[in-house]
Amino acid sequence: MATTSHRAAPDHTHPDDVPVLTALAALADPVRLTLVRELAGSPEWTRACGSFDVPVGKAALSHHFAVLRGAGLVEQRDEGPRRVNRLRRAEFEARFPGLLELVLKG
Repeated sequence: MATTSHRAAPDHTHPDDVPVLTALAALADPVRLTLVRELAGSPEWTRACGSFDVPVGKAALSHHFAVLRGAGLVEQRDEGPRRVNRLRRAEFEARFPGLLELVLKG
């Protein structure tokens, strides 16, 4: 159940509004690639930001999620004190057919 938070809701860019170079740049970073791959293997809205195994601090992690949101790859919402995530797989696939599958295969 979503509840209100003291934080401002994150801005989301729809994949239809993302240039291909923005999407590729977001996916080129190893930390962001790890985030996307872990989200791909998780049910939607089950992963809180702090649950990812990446070697960066909280501020850097927030930046990486902002880049992924700006590239149309991730959607976030607040559930109490947690910010949870989902991979926008269907929307991204519609915009860039086959790209996410190639990236996820590694």
